Amino acid sequence: MVAIVSEVVATSLLKSTAGFSRLWPTVACLATYGVAFLALSLAIERGLQVGIGYAIWSGLGTTLIVLIGALFLHEPLTAAKLLGVALIIAGVIVVNLAGAH
Repeated sequence: MVAIVSEVVATSLLKSTAGFSRLWPTVACLATYGVAFLALSLAIERGLQVGIGYAIWSGLGTTLIVLIGALFLHEPLTAAKLLGVALIIAGVIVVNLAGAH
C-alpha cells in the first residue's frame, strides 16, 4: 500500500512541478517516486512475485490517478476512461489469478 500511495502522490505532483522547473514540487515528486520504488522493491524482496506486484501497483495507481484527475483536477470522466479502468482492473485480477496457480 505504501508503494501505491506514494506513486499516486508523486504522479499527482507532476503538474505542480511545471516540467521539473519548480524546485520544491520537483523534490517532493521525485522523493515520493523514490519511496514508491523502494516500497515496491521491498515487497518483491519479501516474496511478492514481480508480475503480480507490478500489476497491482500500476493498476491501482492508474485507477486512483483517474479518480483524482476527475475529482480534483477537473478532468472529464468519460465512458472510454471508465471502460479503460475496468479493463485495467480486470487485467490485474487475471494476472493475480494466473499467478496463484
